Amino acid sequence: MTALREFEARLSPEQLAAWRGRHSPFQVQAFLDETPYSVDPFNRCPLRVLQDGVANCFDGALLAAAALWRLGYPPLLVNLFPDPDTDDDHVIALYKRHGCFGAVAKSNTVGLRFREPIYRTLRELVMSYFEFYYSVEWAKTLRSYTRPLKLAAAREGASWLWDDEALAPVIARLEAQRRYPVLTAAMVAELSPMDRRTYEGGLLGADDAGLWHPPE
Repeated sequence: MTALREFEARLSPEQLAAWRGRHSPFQVQAFLDETPYSVDPFNRCPLRVLQDGVANCFDGALLAAAALWRLGYPPLLVNLFPDPDTDDDHVIALYKRHGCFGAVAKSNTVGLRFREPIYRTLRELVMSYFEFYYSVEWAKTLRSYTRPLKLAAAREGASWLWDDEALAPVIARLEAQRRYPVLTAAMVAELSPMDRRTYEGGLLGADDAGLWHPPE
């Protein structure tokens, strides 16, 4: 039995219908958009996301990678990182069509979600998130990204599809991936703050409990 078939065997008929009812990356994104954002202090595997009906950005990217795998794309994750202690990191599921990169992602904000497969390089895709990656303190915070993590080649197998206990090794391997900076120190020093319209528009529908806030 393949990993995806084993995963599907664990789904209820309703969950299986929802899982199989997405036939493109955009439809996978629509499913994530319909799924409420989780503010729980733990992560969920794809099976539990379908069971509980909520997901944070890591959970959503993992579910998206699994759904893209079902559609014939290799399951790949990329992690985007801010300056330490300024914002949350953000995980996206990567896919490629006609030689160009696109992404599917779950986000509590508007601008960190779907990308059409029109970006010639991974860096080009990542930089499309730059202006929309900002903190509640009005700062543009994206600083680096990882090389893609190949989930299909995971040493731990594919239990990340249905076992929450298998997520810690995935997270550890993702965070250990080589990182590529997107700005120089001189660029960071000259960054302007967010403008009000973009700031407020990007937080449309956001759950404040799921946003990064500075320690009190």
